[in-house]
Amino acid sequence: MRSPLAEHRVVVVGAGVGGLVAALQLACRGLAVTLVEQAATPGGKMRRIDVGGAAIDSGPTVFTMRWVFEQIFDAAGATLGDRLRLTPLDVLARHAWGRGGTLDLFAERERSIAAIEAFAGGDEAQRFARFCAQAKSLYRTLELPYIRSSRPNLLQMAQSLGARGLAELSRLGPGATLWSALARQFRDPRLQQLFARYATYCGSSPLAAPATLMLIAQVELDGVWTAEGGMHGVARALAQLAQERGVHVRYGAPVAAITVAHGRANGVELASGERIAADSIVFNGDVNALASGRLGDAVRTAVAAVPAAERSLSAMTWSMHARTQGFALHNHNVFFDDDYASEFNDIFCARRLPQQATVYLCAQDRTGARTVADAPIDGRERLLALVNAPANGDQTTFSTAEIDACEQRMQRLLARCGLSVQIEPAHTVSTTPSAFEQLFPATGGALYGRATHGWMALFRRESAASRLPGLYLAGGSVHPGPGVPMAAMSGQLAAATLLAHLDSTSRSRRVVISGGMSTPSATTAGTA
Repeated sequence: MRSPLAEHRVVVVGAGVGGLVAALQLACRGLAVTLVEQAATPGGKMRRIDVGGAAIDSGPTVFTMRWVFEQIFDAAGATLGDRLRLTPLDVLARHAWGRGGTLDLFAERERSIAAIEAFAGGDEAQRFARFCAQAKSLYRTLELPYIRSSRPNLLQMAQSLGARGLAELSRLGPGATLWSALARQFRDPRLQQLFARYATYCGSSPLAAPATLMLIAQVELDGVWTAEGGMHGVARALAQLAQERGVHVRYGAPVAAITVAHGRANGVELASGERIAADSIVFNGDVNALASGRLGDAVRTAVAAVPAAERSLSAMTWSMHARTQGFALHNHNVFFDDDYASEFNDIFCARRLPQQATVYLCAQDRTGARTVADAPIDGRERLLALVNAPANGDQTTFSTAEIDACEQRMQRLLARCGLSVQIEPAHTVSTTPSAFEQLFPATGGALYGRATHGWMALFRRESAASRLPGLYLAGGSVHPGPGVPMAAMSGQLAAATLLAHLDSTSRSRRVVISGGMSTPSATTAGTA
């Protein structure tokens, strides 16, 4: 007998990681799933750019929270390790300061403690050990009631936390920012600067982001991997599995509108004029595209608009096939200028490219102990450089002079740290906030949805269920937030919420996805 679920037609809009996961999980439950994507390949922000014949990952570059993907592949009857070759990184990141000093953080906590002792002294090393313990405790405290919950709110989270969890949060201080908490934690301003960078992982300023974001330290300590084929390879592996499980994937199919009838989403209209009928829609895109009417006036009120002042960071990026000299790069490298606070004042207050910017540089051909000698025969290597920028790409187009000045400031900082990068126009593709706005309309170029500024920002993101019946949400602009594993979890939550709504006995049940750091699979337990 055919399952009634097979009669339920779902259209998933967007083949970013959230959409891929939602489509895969719904197909595995027997629903008829069509995935439409405007680009020619899957991935969304996990994009890959061809630069002079070199394929360069030009979006997310860090693979963490491996358990999330093991759970997703396992639920689809596959094994992550069989589909994707992952290599654990010994050095999580190499950090350098323009005023002097280099510090590596390692996958092994004890090695990081020793490195910090050599870098900043024994007292700071002890403070780092306490910081790691606090980050781990925070992660365990918030994992179930916040990260894996479908729609966390303050009351439910307080009830779930209990006295012990509330006491854990209160130790951070009422309304403490990440910046102020780290100032109390460390005496060396370079360490405050280093760990404050975790706020930028969700597109926020450490001067305004809540102190709870220090839990990201635990995410990195749980492991960082590189994926064969880059992060775009992760998207391709998910897309391949989704197609094997019955998802009908259509690339080159931009959606012009989500259609509504009788108060319920009932299909999509493609830019070509073709209409695809559906019983449910999963929208894997920035929620502001809905609120701004980019998908039609009928779905404007399905979500709340994100004010321009509350947008997350955008970026200036350079995808390069370049030669380097000097500084010994690892896969992930961060270069700090002197005045960290000024960077975020420039971006969020002055709305300009920062005058003293942190530079992230991913050297994609360097894993483990690779050296320049391992680069291609012409001496070039694949690099992605990123500088944080304001998300005003729909309001301001930075001039060539402003962009050139930003690149020159970047080059000067790298030079002070001992690194020379030969940037050649023929082997470089730069992307501005305006270009990101074109790629992801109605965002202004914001790459992380709404900025996480203030405690209540944790509860302002949209959940998997929109205000419009039949329309569900996934992606980095909705709960649990930006980043590849979080967006993947949003896809899980969207699928679980849709299925719960199909079960009439589950309409009032709170959806919480399983798994987590506290319940690792056999594979992750063996690789920790």
